[in-house]
Amino acid sequence: MTYKSVGSIPVWGVPDRGAVAQMETCARSAARVALMADHHLGYAVPIGGVVAYEEEISPSGVGFDIACGNKAVLLDVEAGEVRRNISRIMDDIQRQISFGMGRSNRERVEADLFEDDPAWNIEVAADLKDLARRQLGTVGSGNHYVDLFVDERERVWCGVHFGSRGLGHKLASHFIRAGGGRDGMMVEPVRLQAESDLGEQYLACMQLAGRYAYAGRDWVCEKVAEILGAYALDSVHNHHNFAWRERHDGRDLWVVRKGATPCFPGQRSFIGGSMGDISVVICGKESEESTASLCSTVHGAGRVMSRTEAAGKRRWKKGALVQRTEGRISREMMLEWIRTFNSVELRGAGTDESPHVYKRLEDVLGYHADSLQVEHTLMPIGVCMAGDDEFDPYRD
Repeated sequence: MTYKSVGSIPVWGVPDRGAVAQMETCARSAARVALMADHHLGYAVPIGGVVAYEEEISPSGVGFDIACGNKAVLLDVEAGEVRRNISRIMDDIQRQISFGMGRSNRERVEADLFEDDPAWNIEVAADLKDLARRQLGTVGSGNHYVDLFVDERERVWCGVHFGSRGLGHKLASHFIRAGGGRDGMMVEPVRLQAESDLGEQYLACMQLAGRYAYAGRDWVCEKVAEILGAYALDSVHNHHNFAWRERHDGRDLWVVRKGATPCFPGQRSFIGGSMGDISVVICGKESEESTASLCSTVHGAGRVMSRTEAAGKRRWKKGALVQRTEGRISREMMLEWIRTFNSVELRGAGTDESPHVYKRLEDVLGYHADSLQVEHTLMPIGVCMAGDDEFDPYRD
C-alpha cells in the first residue's frame, strides 16, 4: 500500500501539514475525501484534493479555474525535423497563440457551445458571453503552457495545460460569493445543495465552462499542428478542476477534484511535469488503491517552493509590475537546468515556474503505481508560457 491514513484521510506522498488541515475541514461535511501525492495548500480546498458529497456541490472545491486540464496530441511529423527547426517553431507558437492574463485571441474561434448551450440564459453567464468569445483559445499565465515533446519512440507530441480563462474565473467568483464564501486559505469550502436553484445554476455554468475549456485546448492543439504542418494521430484530454456525478461504495456522489485527475480503470490521461522534467500519458488500472483514491491521481508534480520564495516579492498596480525583490531562483539557474536536462527551447516563463520549485514527476507517480500504468514518457523539447511580468492573482 503506497498511501497512509492521516486520521480518516487517505494521503499519497509526503503529507503537507497545511493541505491535510484543509482536508480535515472538508472531511467534516463530506462522504469521502482523498489527497493525491502532488498535494499542496490551495484556496479552502487543497490542490490535489478529492472531496465527494452525496447531495452537495462545492464551487471552491472545483476552484477558480473551472475545468483547468490537459490535452496531449500525437502528431505525424518527424522528430528530427522539429528539433532542427525548434527555435522558429517556438517563435511561431509564441506569436500565433495568445499567452497572458486577460488576453484576447487574435483570431475569432467558432464553437457550437456559443449557440446551443442553455447555460448562457443564466444571467451571470450571459454577461460573460462576449468576453468568452474573445478569449477562446488563449492560454493565460501562471503554470499554463503549450509544450512540444518527443516520446520513447521518437514521436512528437503537443501538450497543453489551461482552463476556462476569464469565463471560469468570473463564474467561480460569482458562485463562491453567492454561497457565502469567505476570503482566505484556511476557510470552510462553499457548499451548495446540488438540487437548489443556486446549485443547479452552478452545475450548468460549470458544465458550460467545461465545454469551453475543451474547445480552447482543442483549438490550441490544432493551431500547433497547423504550424508544424501535421495531423493528429492520437489524443488524450482531461479536466482536473471539475466535479462529476459518480458511483462509489454503492452510492451516487458528487466527486469534486481540484488539481486531481480522474483515473478510472482503463481511462487514459495526460499528466504534465515541469519544463525540466518528463510528462506522461497514463492509463488507470483496477486496484484497492484506485478505490481508496475515488479513482483519482495527480495532475502534475506538485510544488515544493512557493512562488514568492522562488521569484521574490512583487508589487502590482493596475495589473502592472511596479516593484520586485529577488527570490531564491535566478533566471540563469532555471535556464541552466533546462539546458542540462534536454536542451529545452524556452519562450516566456518566470522563475516561479522553474523546475527547482517542483517535485520530480517520476517520484510522485511512484506513490500511485498500484492504480496506474505509464503508456508513454514524454521529454520536453520546446516550452512556451506567459512571461514572468504577467499579473495573475490566482496562480494555483
